[in-house]
Parts: sequence; C-alpha cells; structure tokens
Amino acid sequence: MAQAIKLNPKKKLGKKASERLWFWLFLAPALGAFAIMVWVPFFMGVYFSMTDWTGLNTGRQILIGFENYRTIFTDYRFIYSFSRTVIYSVLNILVINGVAFGLSLLVTQKFKLKNVYRAAFFIPNLIGGLVLGFIWQFIFNNIIAGQVGLQLLERSPLSSSPNDAMFALIAVVTWQYAGYIMMIYIAALQNIPEDLIEASKIDGANAVQRMRAIVLPLVAQAFTVALFLTLVTSFKQFDTVQSLTNSGPATDLPLYIRNLLNITTIPTVSGTSLMAVDIYREAFTRFNMGVGQAKAIVFFAVLLLISITQVYVNKKREVEL
Repeated sequence: MAQAIKLNPKKKLGKKASERLWFWLFLAPALGAFAIMVWVPFFMGVYFSMTDWTGLNTGRQILIGFENYRTIFTDYRFIYSFSRTVIYSVLNILVINGVAFGLSLLVTQKFKLKNVYRAAFFIPNLIGGLVLGFIWQFIFNNIIAGQVGLQLLERSPLSSSPNDAMFALIAVVTWQYAGYIMMIYIAALQNIPEDLIEASKIDGANAVQRMRAIVLPLVAQAFTVALFLTLVTSFKQFDTVQSLTNSGPATDLPLYIRNLLNITTIPTVSGTSLMAVDIYREAFTRFNMGVGQAKAIVFFAVLLLISITQVYVNKKREVEL
C-alpha cells in the first residue's frame, strides 16, 4: 500500500532561506564594489558641495550650507556652459541618430561587402576621445585649413568662431559615435519579419509608406535606447572637447546672459566650454572644489531629470506607434 509523502514545511522554508543566503553572498562582491565606487563618492560629493573645500585646505573644511549652490546660479561661466551644452546635445542627438539610422538602412540592404562597411563604420568608435580629438585637430588645422592637404578653408573652424567650433565638434563626435548607434539600429531592423515587408510590397506600398507603417513602429524600442545613449554621452562630453578645441575659441559673453545676471561688463568665455569642462576647470584650475562639486551635483540632477523624461516620452511613443 502506497504511503502518502508529506513535505515538511520547515525543510521547505529552510531551503528557500539557504538559496536567498547564497544569492546575497554571490551578489555581495558586486554590490560592495558598486557602493565603494559609486555611492560612497556620491554622498561624499554631496557633503563636500556644502563646504568651503578648495582642494588645498584638506582636513579643515567648514560647512557653509547651500552657499555654493547660490554661487553657481549667479556664475556666468556656468550659465553659459549649461546653455551651450543644451544646444550641443540637441544638435548632436539629431545628427548622430540621423546618420546612424541612415547607415543602418544602407548596410542592411542585400549587397556584397556589407559586413565590411559595417566594420568600417564602427571602427572609429574604438578610438579614444583624447586621441580622436588630437587627430581631427591636426586635420582641421593642417589639412582642411592649413598649408598642406586640401586647404578648403582659409581659417580652421576650431579657431574662427564658437559656432564653427561647435559644428566641427559635432562632426567629429558623429564620426566617432554614429557607427556604435548604427549597430543598435541594425539589430532592430534585422528583427523585422521579411513577410511583412514582402506583403507590403505586394499591396503596393512604396518605400516611404513601408518606413512609416512598418519600419519605424518596429524599431521604436531601438530609438529609445539610442536616444538615451546619445543624450547621456552628449551631456557628459569632455575628452574630445578638451583635446579638439580646448573649450575655445574665446568669445564675449552673450547679451541674454548678461541681461539675465545683470552684468554691465562684457566678460570673455570659452566658446565650447561644456558643463563637464566647466566643472573640471572650476575644481582643478580655479581650485574651488566645493563649488565644482556643487556644479557636479546640479549637473547630475539635470541629466537624471532629462534622461527620465526622455525615456518616459519615448516609451509612451512606442505604445502609440
């Protein structure tokens, strides 16, 4: 006669507790490293942003509350770098994603050597930002507008005007980063069922109609990821700016900022000084570590807010498509 097997609930609970224990033990090294490298510096930065730390008065910081935050919102260099960063990021996002999506459409067509083109478009992303900046600085100064090479321009865009330098920076970053974003779009395009494309062709849909009704809705998730990556990369741009333009050329502070801050004089600012560069110079050139850290916290908050908004809007757009 078969006997019913009764499970002991205590043993079952003990097994689950043991599994949870091993789970946290395996996760602990990663969590510890993350806390040490991210959370601890972050909260230390919040503390130092409320002190008079200069980088030279180590061990003698005085808490001054939100004085550093009040200072940065009256700092014309910070306001200018913030406005330039917003303009640069918007243009950079549009150009990179436009070029990357166009390249992805090109290299997903059926022709020979398409894998070679994919590799060629992706290779610039493997070059470091500092090295890339110095390479293109030589190209702009000595080939495009120099004494050797093409000599297409009378003067290098890196030194002619802030807007020309900004467009040159966008061109360089696009050349570097578009191949990486292209791979994201390629993965999305290759997941589109061929049956849908063939059926639309049989129904008489042209390329524009297929793009609007089939391709764009099915690659909407790729757009969300790509826009997020280019947004964060654009706002945090530092190394390429530092090596390509050194945040120059110098220019007068725009009138709208002078009116906003009630500045009667006309101070000089760096034409391509983005927020990351301004934070670096505040902390390590002007030796205002507390003010620089306050700028970094504000920078983090702004980037977090914009990133969350962008992802929310794109996710909502995915549902509508």
